[in-house]
Amino acid sequence: MKVGFIGLGNAGGKLAGSLLRNGYDLTVRDLNNDLVNEFVERGANSGRSPKKMAEHCDVVITCLPSPKDCSEVMESKDGVLAGLSEGKIWLEMSTTDEAEIRRIGALVDAVGALPIDCPVSGGCHRADTGNISIFAGCKRETFELALPILTTMGRRVLHTGNLGTASKLKVMTNYLATVNLTSIAEALTTMKALGMDMNVTYEAIKASSGNSFVHETESQVILNGSRDISFTMDLVSKDVGIFNELAKRKGLDLEIAPLIVDIFKDGEKRYGPRELSPNIIKRLEEKADVEVLGEGFPPEIIDDEPEETGYEVVIKGRQDY
Repeated sequence: MKVGFIGLGNAGGKLAGSLLRNGYDLTVRDLNNDLVNEFVERGANSGRSPKKMAEHCDVVITCLPSPKDCSEVMESKDGVLAGLSEGKIWLEMSTTDEAEIRRIGALVDAVGALPIDCPVSGGCHRADTGNISIFAGCKRETFELALPILTTMGRRVLHTGNLGTASKLKVMTNYLATVNLTSIAEALTTMKALGMDMNVTYEAIKASSGNSFVHETESQVILNGSRDISFTMDLVSKDVGIFNELAKRKGLDLEIAPLIVDIFKDGEKRYGPRELSPNIIKRLEEKADVEVLGEGFPPEIIDDEPEETGYEVVIKGRQDY
């Protein structure tokens, strides 16, 4: 099976790397030629255009920073849609708006191709090892066709329902992670201001009911000082903003989500949109006149679990089939 991958950024490059490492015939494309050349040196092909990639490949994967970028890659004159044909698969792995996914998905359906919205969750460190979780929104028949590719890129694969359902769940999970990051920033800064040892504080949270995936990962790079999880404030603002907008469309007036949007917009204004997202803690460090740092924490999170063949998560009691 020939696979085309468009978008070799923090997540995309790692997901594409799993395909290449596991023997797929891979063609790649990115605006950064250095990233493309790295893949070519490792055995991938370089895509001439999204259209040519769609003509050449059985599956085309897009993993791009924003819905605008995706629509441009899909709908331009030399875009993916111009090269798709019956039976081919478009796999969208970006975090995006479910309404936009369904709009482009209808265009993919119109040429006889098969659309899937397929965002990932679990951190770039797990994308690097093929152990990340993947949500897939599409028809069941399409899901089964794509499952071998999905279980190569990820460990836990959930068929979430029809097209668009995966994107809804993805922005929800990113929202929850962001709320947790914001509360962790407040907790760590408060403990620092109260004179607590940060290594003791980290272990106390980890051993308690206050523990979370975000604490075990992002708190470590916060306490190291690198603050590097390969994710930036503008991307947080985008994801939380999409979640908040989904709620508004249903007439829900949320309380926490608008506050988180405001916090990260303020972070972008202070430190720049491309500032690493855990540095949202700097707003509090500056107020408290402290540096929230520990001893011996790593500068980045590395997945130390061995790469495993992925599998579909079977969901008991589901009602949507």
